[in-house]
Amino acid sequence: MDFTSFLIIVAQGLAVIVVLMSLCSYVVLAERKVSAWIQGRVGPNRTTLPVVGAIPVIGPMLTRLGVFQPAADGLKFLFKEDVTPGHVNRPYYMLAPALALVPALLTVAVVPFGQYVTETGEVITLVLADVDIGILFVLAVSSLGVYGIVLAGWASNSKYPFLGGVRASAQMISYELAMGLSLLPVFMWANAPGSDAALNLGAVVHTQQGLWFAIWQPLSAFIFLVALFAETNRLPFDMSEAETELVGGFHTEYSSFKFGLFFVAEYAHIIIGSAVFVVLFLGGWHPLPGLPLHVEGLLGALLSIGIFLAKVFVLVFVFIWVRWTLPRFRYDQVMHIGWKILLPLAVANLVFYALLIALIDSIG
Repeated sequence: MDFTSFLIIVAQGLAVIVVLMSLCSYVVLAERKVSAWIQGRVGPNRTTLPVVGAIPVIGPMLTRLGVFQPAADGLKFLFKEDVTPGHVNRPYYMLAPALALVPALLTVAVVPFGQYVTETGEVITLVLADVDIGILFVLAVSSLGVYGIVLAGWASNSKYPFLGGVRASAQMISYELAMGLSLLPVFMWANAPGSDAALNLGAVVHTQQGLWFAIWQPLSAFIFLVALFAETNRLPFDMSEAETELVGGFHTEYSSFKFGLFFVAEYAHIIIGSAVFVVLFLGGWHPLPGLPLHVEGLLGALLSIGIFLAKVFVLVFVFIWVRWTLPRFRYDQVMHIGWKILLPLAVANLVFYALLIALIDSIG
């Protein structure tokens, strides 16, 4: 690889990370506006820039939408006083927020987000790293995020953060089994005779040009989605925070910029998890089941990225909707759902599709 190619890859990676971080800030805004809409409130509608606010129609409209609120929130986290308690284990206490965020930034490298069709009809998947073990990379790296939470709980040397870290580790173990088993039928079908999908995420999207896996394997999609809620510590599974029980859980002792990193990490994992769900079960950048996207050139590439992001935003809205609709489960209920409901369902689902795929192969 020459130096120019290396610079291009670095620039692409930085561009994707900048887009992801920008999306995180505006997903936070969406969370606040949607929750206000659900509860009959207005939400953020005061923050503005003097220059923009002076524009007659556009300025007040952007202010009411809260477009400038993410910048204000970011500056607030950056310039607030950073309080580090004297009783913490300082090196690990400082490391934990970065360890929670970095896995999400690494995972985005193997998630395909569009396609480019050349004049000769060749389809090029838009992805930073087109690897054949993409889903294994996603599962392995994304699971490292819980170590940031556990490390924060342990390094804080306080009982409430410690309980939050223990809960997060137990919850991760309980739901990753069901999540992994729910994916096996998808790749068993994607790797039918004559297919070269292997564990490549882009190839899985191409196998859904006819029927999306969410339609063909609805139970797999449901199990994966529920496990995704648990893995991202979102309501009704946010047992690692549980403000009514644990004050703030694992980030009780954090403030200022380090707390902001935990905040961004949660939404980064939500966006990446939604993107993986779209790739695996909702046809990726194909607009409708049985209606694959095949538009050549730059226009087709932009259209595929737009369709993909639209699906991701819909799923992010579902995350927000569920948070402000369902109450938090008790901890024993979380464990019961993971081990006694989702795991048996995932095993039964795997056996069913294994037999079905074997039957289809045997008859032709």
